Amino acid sequence: MLLAIDVGNSNTVLGLYRPTDGSALHFDPDPITNWRITTPRSRTTDEFGVILRSLFESNGHALTAVTGIAISSVVPPMDHILRQVSEQYFKQRPLFVEPGVRTGLPVLTDNPAEVGADRIVNCVAAFEHFRSPCIVVDMGTATTFDVVSAKGEFLGGAIAPGLGISADALFTRAARLPRIEVKRPAKVIGTGTVDNIQIGLYYGYIGLVDGILERMILELALTNGPMENIRTIATGGLAGLIAAGSKYIGEVDPNLTLTGLRLVFERNLERQEKQRRRSQ
Repeated sequence: MLLAIDVGNSNTVLGLYRPTDGSALHFDPDPITNWRITTPRSRTTDEFGVILRSLFESNGHALTAVTGIAISSVVPPMDHILRQVSEQYFKQRPLFVEPGVRTGLPVLTDNPAEVGADRIVNCVAAFEHFRSPCIVVDMGTATTFDVVSAKGEFLGGAIAPGLGISADALFTRAARLPRIEVKRPAKVIGTGTVDNIQIGLYYGYIGLVDGILERMILELALTNGPMENIRTIATGGLAGLIAAGSKYIGEVDPNLTLTGLRLVFERNLERQEKQRRRSQ
């Protein structure tokens, strides 16, 4: 089985994939199980290994069933721990999405090495899904907007503070405002402090997301039009909440990053197999 691991600043998402019909090169499109845990920045290799063993055993899976590991990480201090856990607990050499790894997605930015691995795999999955120009919105600690051309090229994007960061800044700087749950309010004209805050956070953030998407769609359509062919998809913990009020988010896929990791892993397996055949 394939273990896909997406390490974010706040949370780490893991997905487990079965091989397709016994194939050694392809895996089922949907994970048989997935988990979301707090990113264990301060954990040792053994502590993280214990967490993974517990997750596997609670779902009736053995660590020895894993035959491949694909990782995207935006937390560099975690990379060494992830390598050690992969080798010590799974006896596998992990595939990190990093420069030099085959993704099938040309990166046309000023410095391709600066683009986060999670953004790359999101775009790989989105273009595989749509096969048309598209924009990915990933709502995590930060919210990223990533644009893919009609040819499947990563053109660039934008980064904004996440909704959680925005809420924390408000509660931290305004001493008299209570910390509340961020959810869709029942109305837009609030009559109490709590619903006033919910309205400002929820609709304010939708305004941010839709404002950026509207301008990106218009700009992308100049070279990759028409606009109706440009698709949008959102992922991340708060994607469903914001998409419910957005005019421009067309789909939500909570497993988009894991799907991208699976696709990148398969493409590198295929590359290795072709190289093996040529050398015979």
